[in-house]
Amino acid sequence: MQRALGIVADDFTGALMVAGYLEGAGIQCPVLFSPDAEIPPSAVVIAGTRARTMPVAEALAELSRFAEAFGRAGCTRLAYKACATFDSTEDGNIGPAADYLADRAGIRPVLMSAGFPRFSTTVHQGYMFYRGRLVSESIKRFDPLTPMSDPDLVRFLGRQTPHAIALLNHATLRTGAEATINAIEAFAAEGAGHVFFDTTDDGDVEVAADVAAAMTRVVVASDPLVIAYAMRLGRAEPMEPAPWPQHIDGPAAVLAGSVGPVILAQLAAFSAHYPVLTLDLLDPAGEEGLVSSALDWASGRIGAEPFAISTAAGPGEVAAAQAAFGAIGAARRAERILGAVAKGLRDRGVRRFVVAGGETSGAVVHALDIPAVRALPEGPLGTGFCVSSGPIPLSLYLKPGKLGADDILLRAVEAMDL
Repeated sequence: MQRALGIVADDFTGALMVAGYLEGAGIQCPVLFSPDAEIPPSAVVIAGTRARTMPVAEALAELSRFAEAFGRAGCTRLAYKACATFDSTEDGNIGPAADYLADRAGIRPVLMSAGFPRFSTTVHQGYMFYRGRLVSESIKRFDPLTPMSDPDLVRFLGRQTPHAIALLNHATLRTGAEATINAIEAFAAEGAGHVFFDTTDDGDVEVAADVAAAMTRVVVASDPLVIAYAMRLGRAEPMEPAPWPQHIDGPAAVLAGSVGPVILAQLAAFSAHYPVLTLDLLDPAGEEGLVSSALDWASGRIGAEPFAISTAAGPGEVAAAQAAFGAIGAARRAERILGAVAKGLRDRGVRRFVVAGGETSGAVVHALDIPAVRALPEGPLGTGFCVSSGPIPLSLYLKPGKLGADDILLRAVEAMDL
């Protein structure tokens, strides 16, 4: 069996989303959180990293470790998966990741694509739209770590790489794979280092995937192109996937580290049924004191009922924390606290975790020292459910902070009981 594709995702929830879609399509896709983890037999494998908000040098070092591990495992192609909105800053990692993979493979131009039409995130004429509005006019402009202020992704990504980026627009993609390949070859002859595809609709994704499968070993893209690319390659290397694991029995806890109105509404819905403890990052007790008090609060509840522990806050509290610790500093403080809380809860018997927030998910998985998981296929709540193996098996639901209905935390806990 040939390993067809190794994917490196820039966060943990994105890795599980891709794996969940592939598992549902009958393509086994193990999810690794450590480059040293053993890779089971599979045509496609994906790594979850925290590269999205790492400094460039650290992100490239993480990408390199997994690229080397996948190369040793026999992967013939590599993809770097960013989120649908290409969350980043002018000093971000998407352009450098594309340059690294291009140099490593000796391939230019690299094919790039953002967006996710299924979730109302599209790119037309190079401009990104989020829920029907330019991303710069959407709630994404308020993201505390990666505010998206420029909707022109070709221009924006051009600030992250010295190589020219050409736009392959919707009109060209509509003419089919052959014409698209001809356009890419013309861009390459003109010196383009990368070619960025429109994602106006799912038809653009399908043509882009056909082209990528036919002509390149390197892709840098968001979920839909990476998924479609992986499906084409995985189905070319058919194998019977192992049976999906069952959820682990045991007490459940919710950990929420995201910010913004979506998670606050979800926590409010959860609090109508179960207790919620909100931690204040400015509490003079400090990180150790907050962790200790949270575990004291939780200890009597473990096994009796689900509960939530959160660092989520409204705009005023977020601004105060950022003023005290800086934007990145406040986020990392919340992640360290919730990671330590997760470890303490695991040691006290919690076996099922619902985690809200991509960065928080990374911190929790790291604190729990989970090297790999098996993702479950897409279900009524989408993707994000997974089961770890090892000395203390765990069930997890890792969800992006800004996705999901108000009752999703309740429904996720209930789903693990099935």
